[in-house]
Amino acid sequence: MLFNSFPFLILFLATSVIYYIPIFRQLQVIILVCSSLIFYSYDSPLLLVLLLVSIFINTIISYKIADGSNSKQIRWAVTGIALNLSILILFKYAALITNLFIKLLPESNNSAAGVVTMFLHLPLPIGISFYTFEGISLLVDVLRDTADRKQSSFIKRGLPQHFLKSSLFIAFFPHLIAGPILKASNFYPQIKAKYFKDINWDIVFRSLTVGYFLKMVVADNLKDYTFWIAFPYYQTLSTLTCIVLLLGYSMQIFADFAGYSLIAVGLASVLGYELPQNFNFPYISRSITEFWRRWHISLSNWLRDYLYISLGGNRKGELRTYANLMIVMLLGGLWHGASWNYAIWGSFHGIALVLERFFSNKIDVKLHTNGNRWYQFVLDTLNILVVFCFVSIGWLFFKLSDIGQVFNFVNTMIRNVNLPNNNSYIEFVLLFSSPIIVYHLIHLPCMNILTTKQMSKYENSWKFCKNTALGVMIVMIILNSGNSSGFIYFQF
Repeated sequence: MLFNSFPFLILFLATSVIYYIPIFRQLQVIILVCSSLIFYSYDSPLLLVLLLVSIFINTIISYKIADGSNSKQIRWAVTGIALNLSILILFKYAALITNLFIKLLPESNNSAAGVVTMFLHLPLPIGISFYTFEGISLLVDVLRDTADRKQSSFIKRGLPQHFLKSSLFIAFFPHLIAGPILKASNFYPQIKAKYFKDINWDIVFRSLTVGYFLKMVVADNLKDYTFWIAFPYYQTLSTLTCIVLLLGYSMQIFADFAGYSLIAVGLASVLGYELPQNFNFPYISRSITEFWRRWHISLSNWLRDYLYISLGGNRKGELRTYANLMIVMLLGGLWHGASWNYAIWGSFHGIALVLERFFSNKIDVKLHTNGNRWYQFVLDTLNILVVFCFVSIGWLFFKLSDIGQVFNFVNTMIRNVNLPNNNSYIEFVLLFSSPIIVYHLIHLPCMNILTTKQMSKYENSWKFCKNTALGVMIVMIILNSGNSSGFIYFQF
């Protein structure tokens, strides 16, 4: 069920109305869980079984861990994490693993061939990567919370109540399909009675307006042009056309995913829940390290808190730190999909992070700007351009299905310099990319050139511009939305 579909509008309005009726206040959690299960099962009812299995496993095991007197807490936690990962591997990576060994099977082995066929045709449950990570978060957060106390601070009641809260945490529909990835320690304390008067309508309005604009106007229009990046269409395009289309895909994937995240924040706010920020203007990053602090923040934080630190982080020497970075980014790449493209994409960023850390540790380069903010702005801008180009090249591993096609696309960009440009593609891509470019440009380091006094002087003008922009976005959503399509990150 898409956020921009009529069935979802009906579901959300009905849920919100019933949710805030005073006589149903004690049933708010049950109402949200039921709506979330309807939301998830709308297109594929059978896959609801797997979600319920995940909820059941994580509820029971986290409840066992929460009993501080239980000497087997760590064993329960390890068992729970293993079960979560087993489900994820079975349904998401079975085909990839099977393909590695398929050539080893003798052609006459019919029984083995039947098993192989079964693994190759297992369905990919939508959102499985997200709710699996949240299940692991629940187990680890409860284990850490009970390390120095007899009982968890956020699991205080009996098993039925914990089951309801765990169901809401894992299945809460605004974030269920594509995040942001939640931490149990942040979400459980929010589960309490909600009142209509407490809704922050400013957050709701801004998040939903910008989110739907990014998805419906920017991403859904750009997809009709970035389609031509696919093989073999790009081979007939000029160098400049390929570059602009790649720029467009960078803008599309940001608008699509950031749009979803903002819509999720807005919807959750209507229901009285606060979801974490997932994007912080990633395309003005001055390093790859900074990019990962700004892009898909909830995933970056999850990988840092539950994987990187568990591996030892940067506490066990330089070589171990570099190895940990590569492991985390490789697994982070594979988290996005069961394809070697994603593994290479993760390694691509991992190598960049290792090199950045190596040179920052080994070479002490100090650029003396003598307090000249404009000179610093130029340096920052050059860094931003380099990082953006690096990230955009990396998105080719998302867009193209074959690794060879990625290198062929890069070769095409170099080789087709003399071909005529497709001006219609270029113009439309630049047109629909311009909101994202402006969205980032107004947060460039040059904004720091203005003093606090100067900023306060223009505060009213800035507020007027933002409100005007929101009005324009609403008009554009109504008049210039593209053809509706699923969110890119639904496949992950």
